[in-house]
Amino acid sequence: MPDTTIAALVRAAAQRLAEAGVPDPQVDAELLAAHVFGIRRGEVQAAIIRGDAASDADAAAFEAVIARRSAREPLQHITGTAPFRHLELAVGPGVFVPRPETETVVQYAIDALLNDAEPEPIGIDLGTGSGAIALAMATEVPHARVYAAELSPDAFPWAQRNAAGVDNLTLVNDDLAHAFRELDGTASVVISNPPYVPDAAIPRDPEVRLFDPAMALYGGEDGLDVVRILSTRGLELLRAGGLLVIEHGELQGEQIRSILTADGWRAAATHRDLTLRDRVTTALRP
Repeated sequence: MPDTTIAALVRAAAQRLAEAGVPDPQVDAELLAAHVFGIRRGEVQAAIIRGDAASDADAAAFEAVIARRSAREPLQHITGTAPFRHLELAVGPGVFVPRPETETVVQYAIDALLNDAEPEPIGIDLGTGSGAIALAMATEVPHARVYAAELSPDAFPWAQRNAAGVDNLTLVNDDLAHAFRELDGTASVVISNPPYVPDAAIPRDPEVRLFDPAMALYGGEDGLDVVRILSTRGLELLRAGGLLVIEHGELQGEQIRSILTADGWRAAATHRDLTLRDRVTTALRP
């Protein structure tokens, strides 16, 4: 008779995920168990220690989600949610899954809004995807007015769903090069996590290569096509002294600083993330 204790199920699942090359197999097995059983991860760990058994239906459902994760479908697509700072975002096919490193990127924009003397400083997120960056700004700086644009017809509904009920966030389905012309010269912060992977640099991770939308990944021959648009558009949107914040790959900081400086930005600087990799470049509008 098969062992249907949660301990045995999670142990076997972690082994299967490890063999499939999943980076954190034990973590994912526990999170998927929590998702299937309708409990928190800590409760799964307690159930493992106690020797609790799963019902046949739960065991079968768990087997099904482990099969999906073993095929390298993103964990967040299976659970339908992705954590981002204090938020729990709805995600799925067609939208870029927010990454932990972006949590540190958005801090630059949040700090700028918090330190702005305006009673209602304006923050703009161009290419918002799931809405992660815009929602972090809107909810952590409630006196700010936040605007976000997303062009993808597949990603935009996810951003709409996540932004529902957030009164200080305005969301539009538009190209980042053309959105918010009415705000030119008024923004305190413009931020973006643009597509920055060079077209020929196919990502190694199957979760990214097979499931993240190409529109959110690839940025032209050198990966910086959208960065060049952001540089031009940021100069138009920001008021004097306003801050531009761009997330990018770890080897792109120098090129981006050169683009921004050539376009007339002041104090272009690249900053590292928590793994000490170059992750974000900021600049001030003259």
